[in-house]
Amino acid sequence: MLPKNFFTIGDLVACKEGVLMAIFISLFMPLVDSSYKAPFFLRNGHLATIIPSSFRKVEGVTYQRERLNTPDGDFLDLDWVFNQSDKLVIISHGLEGSASRPYVKGMAKYFSKQGWDALAWNCRSCSGELNWKPRFYHHGATEDLDQLVEYAISGKGYSTVALVGFSMGGSMTLKYLGEKGEELPRQVIGGVAYSVPVSLKSSVEALSTQGNAFYRKRFLKKLEQKIKQKAQQYPDEIKYSGFDDIKYFPDFDNLYTAPLHRFKDANDFYERASAGRYMYATQVPTLLVNALNDPFLGSACYPFLECDNHKHIFLETPKHGGHVGFSLRNDEFNYMEKRAYSFLNSL
Repeated sequence: MLPKNFFTIGDLVACKEGVLMAIFISLFMPLVDSSYKAPFFLRNGHLATIIPSSFRKVEGVTYQRERLNTPDGDFLDLDWVFNQSDKLVIISHGLEGSASRPYVKGMAKYFSKQGWDALAWNCRSCSGELNWKPRFYHHGATEDLDQLVEYAISGKGYSTVALVGFSMGGSMTLKYLGEKGEELPRQVIGGVAYSVPVSLKSSVEALSTQGNAFYRKRFLKKLEQKIKQKAQQYPDEIKYSGFDDIKYFPDFDNLYTAPLHRFKDANDFYERASAGRYMYATQVPTLLVNALNDPFLGSACYPFLECDNHKHIFLETPKHGGHVGFSLRNDEFNYMEKRAYSFLNSL
């Protein structure tokens, strides 16, 4: 009898190179089985990624915005959905995303329908207004998330707090939970992270391939616009020059991310900011869901060996789903929203 997570040769051929070894390992590892079934027309990783991002509309979410000052003289814009609940989900968006992205609004709406409050926060410079400091945000910048958790507990009085993050926001979530370890506030019951570049170097290498040029160029174009504005805001610290020579993420990270955030260079940033360096110290139940056909993730982003029999981290690797996709046929909500609520509500 074939194992229940058996893959055919056709499945292996359909998956991108670099994840084949991860699939092979997964056949023999007692990890979380996934119930996700992709619509037949969204089984391609690129389609599963692009179509929900481009065409999904989430109606009926009305945020209440609050501006929170940070200890370093900057600010965070917070978008709330209130239900007068003592339970809160904090939602962290992906690179160059915001609280207005459909995957964030969908998560906020689903938890709100279950009676929870939701906080969809915007990373610095992502709320529609450029932040005040020269620095931006990055995958390893967990100090803002830490402030939000403390604010939710001490400032707002929530007795139950759960974390959900997507892509970069998932990286922040996993890194934060690992960094806090046994010092995590008791009100934080657990976390869920989707489509996470557990290894930034592995993800950058995946995004450097010819087949992923569309995503790479799109991200860099957005980042270029912010650098251009920042250079006008801080001309002595940030130079907008030579951007035409930036073709790949290491080019950008060497020139801007590393110096602005006190890393030696891009490689130092990838090493010290990656969630995989910290996440295994987490002490609360945490679900990581990375689709095997995610075009953004290299093989090191599927930590089968590290998660095998881990007390607190549950790794789920559906065959399909793309990057922050996971659509369901004829359903207002997607698998991410239903799975996150099911996991966190069970705690």
